[in-house]
Amino acid sequence: MKKEIIISGFGGQGVLSMGKILAYSGLMDDKEVTWMPAYGPEQRGGTANVTVIVSDEKISSPILSKFDIAIVLNQPSLEKFEPKLKPGGILIYDGYGILNPPTRKDITIYRIDAMDKAAEMKNSKVFNMIVLGGLLKVAPVVSTKGVEKALFKTLPERHHAMIPLNMQAIEEGGKIIEQV
Repeated sequence: MKKEIIISGFGGQGVLSMGKILAYSGLMDDKEVTWMPAYGPEQRGGTANVTVIVSDEKISSPILSKFDIAIVLNQPSLEKFEPKLKPGGILIYDGYGILNPPTRKDITIYRIDAMDKAAEMKNSKVFNMIVLGGLLKVAPVVSTKGVEKALFKTLPERHHAMIPLNMQAIEEGGKIIEQV
């Protein structure tokens, strides 16, 4: 198993954190991983993205031009990365940030209303974990046990009390993702 994933959205949506947690989760599951963030002035409101590769075997290069899975959280990200998905790939988008939904017929498209669910949970900071939960439902590239271990590794100790809420958000994301 080897999955090449791009996660993209506005800076501040937790895109880079989600990628980092996904990569650490792969490590916790004894997988080979790469994590390559791309941001600059985008970090505060522009588009940021991160490439994560999770594999059972050695990864030859972290540089990708095509992806197996794209998670897009805003319209510019959809326009940039939908064409870069491999045929048969998976595209996941948050309904809140997309005005013109994806149109390709050779990929599987999922919608997740993570922004609405985060508001319902009364914590906007779990938005990215809801999206991650949706990803793990449709493409279980890492285990939820690995994610929980990764949260303990990646979050500062002062935030460890938030881990149960993050795990609940992952569970909720798995419940609300829908194929379009």
